Amino acid sequence: MRKLLLSACTLLTLAATAQNKPEDTEVWEPVPKVITPGTLTLTPPSDAIVLFDGKNLNGWTAENGEPAKWEVKNEVLTVKPGGGIIKTKQQFEDFQLHIEWRTPAEVKGDGQGRGNSGIFMQELYELQVLDNYNNRTYSNGQAGSFYKQRIPLVNACKKPGEWQTYDVIWTAPRFNNDGSLKSPARATVLQNGVLVQNNVELDGPTMYIGKPSYKKHGAGSIVLQDHGNPVSFRNIWIRQL
Repeated sequence: MRKLLLSACTLLTLAATAQNKPEDTEVWEPVPKVITPGTLTLTPPSDAIVLFDGKNLNGWTAENGEPAKWEVKNEVLTVKPGGGIIKTKQQFEDFQLHIEWRTPAEVKGDGQGRGNSGIFMQELYELQVLDNYNNRTYSNGQAGSFYKQRIPLVNACKKPGEWQTYDVIWTAPRFNNDGSLKSPARATVLQNGVLVQNNVELDGPTMYIGKPSYKKHGAGSIVLQDHGNPVSFRNIWIRQL
């Protein structure tokens, strides 16, 4: 079962009615076409905030505010299974995010159990990280998807053990004074230089069970998910827009 943040996202999940099941929001068709991406690595521009430079996790914390417990070795950040999520100390609204990730070269499991992690925008909206190289799952839960909401345009995944990139243009949702939604969150995502989400609107925060809906919030951290798989990250930077 997916691990969700112990935050507003979790509270929304717990509020789902008892008769709902995770399978109710799994979409298996259409299946994104598989393509072979090119080679692309980006270094931070001069106005970027470097969130992880390969040296330490000084800019990150565990969910409870204690030091982040993931492993940093050879300029790579790797999930420590059971260590819990980590999140940036700094919070953001609109931004450009670059992050590189790698699923384990040794393939274990299948479906959602294979190289699973996630990147949450503003702590609430998950861009899925998963090994989907010859590994089918529900289309709105594969790599490049906004989990349980938006299917990627194509499957641009590389082989297990190879570095991959996400470049995200994120526009935060806006709310009226009374808490009602003024404009939804929007996102454009390139995976390995290939467009997989084209200025899509999200229906609300990520939900494992039930339908998403918005509740007024402000800026939030970038969160990396511990799903029990030793997924690695590097070269993480962000530009505020």
